[in-house]
Amino acid sequence: MSVLIKDVIKNSPAYKKGIVAGDRLIKISGHEITDFLDYQFYTKSSRISIVYERDGKTKAAWINKGEDEDLGLGFETYLMDKERHCRNKCIFCFIDQNPQGLRESIYFKDDDSRLSFLFGNYITLTNLSERDIEKIIEMHISPVNVSVHTMNKELRVRMMKNKNAGESLKILHRLAENGIAINTQLVLCPGINDGEELRYSLDKLSELCPSLQSVACVPVGVTRYREGLFDMPQYDKKSAGEVIDIIDEYGEKFKEQYGTRLVYAADEFYLKAERQMPEGEYYETYCQIENGVGMWTSLKEEFLLEMENSCESDPESKLSVATGVAAYPLIKELAEAFEKKYNKSKIDVYEIKNDFFGHSITVAGLITGKDLISQLKDKPLAESLAIPCVMLRSEGDLFLDSVSTEEVEEALGVTLKVNDCTGSSLFSSFMGQ
Repeated sequence: MSVLIKDVIKNSPAYKKGIVAGDRLIKISGHEITDFLDYQFYTKSSRISIVYERDGKTKAAWINKGEDEDLGLGFETYLMDKERHCRNKCIFCFIDQNPQGLRESIYFKDDDSRLSFLFGNYITLTNLSERDIEKIIEMHISPVNVSVHTMNKELRVRMMKNKNAGESLKILHRLAENGIAINTQLVLCPGINDGEELRYSLDKLSELCPSLQSVACVPVGVTRYREGLFDMPQYDKKSAGEVIDIIDEYGEKFKEQYGTRLVYAADEFYLKAERQMPEGEYYETYCQIENGVGMWTSLKEEFLLEMENSCESDPESKLSVATGVAAYPLIKELAEAFEKKYNKSKIDVYEIKNDFFGHSITVAGLITGKDLISQLKDKPLAESLAIPCVMLRSEGDLFLDSVSTEEVEEALGVTLKVNDCTGSSLFSSFMGQ
């Protein structure tokens, strides 16, 4: 296999050896290069051999470089080949609940160990070959993020509708035995993998310590587009509270045994259970904040600390803020605290209901451009409208429904101010910065 070299950085070690864009990389120090992880791992040495192809002819060169110096080659994508599509048909899969008309990338189900390492994506292990496992161990790719859902093999097969789903859990033990750090998530479904099944999963996962770094428990998301899919119930105040109680019980036990709580409930469980969010110390290092675990507490405490330490004079801020139903009470509370300290300011917070996916979806990250426009078009908006970055794709220019930021600005007559979902960024927005 060869990989097309798209760019060569000027004056880099590869450039000085005459390698050019259009050449095809074959091997580095005797190893075939199939993806960016191979490339990173085998170019660490200060002296490497490289085999490449130009115009159908094979060429070779020795390259000397600094240990931390990049070889200087650029490729079409990080992975160098296609992302691996998920082979599962999980009964809770959110992507299966998407309507037509969204960005094409929304419908792709990735299940790629390389994406887990490079970008923090979660994998199910069902897509890994023996070579993939060996590569993770050999290169010590760590941490690996795994969507476990349940440690009951038979139940995992039923939930993921993949005959290999149960046996693939053995890979967790191989990784742990070789010192690979593991973060896990359990998407909990009422009456299916919570209750005693959750207790069983937590007991089994704890066997992976000390390699096990964390367990995030996240409630299943249910949109209004489930026709023909598994009849999935939703969490209510009582059932969400029962999940929190189990997690707290095990968290205390794990803290005594291992010095860390290990297992955490996503913020959404506390909102559904109508319970107060834990304080910051509860979340230790906020190891699963990207999974919605502790995001509420982190944002609130950081915002209030920024406001307490701010030496800025009283700003005359005029700002509108849009957020989802889940975060609305918090953002409203912070806006009122800000206005109390800076009484010349006016911060209007608007709650956006998810008409697109259904009102059971309350997170800000799933708000569409059309919902934003339709629910704010008749509101008295300030010149600037603050939104969290999770509403937009990574490039920061499109909402889920392919409505652009420019279209929203034009329709509402505002300038969008995108913050990065931290308390510091939100405070800066309030300050007019």
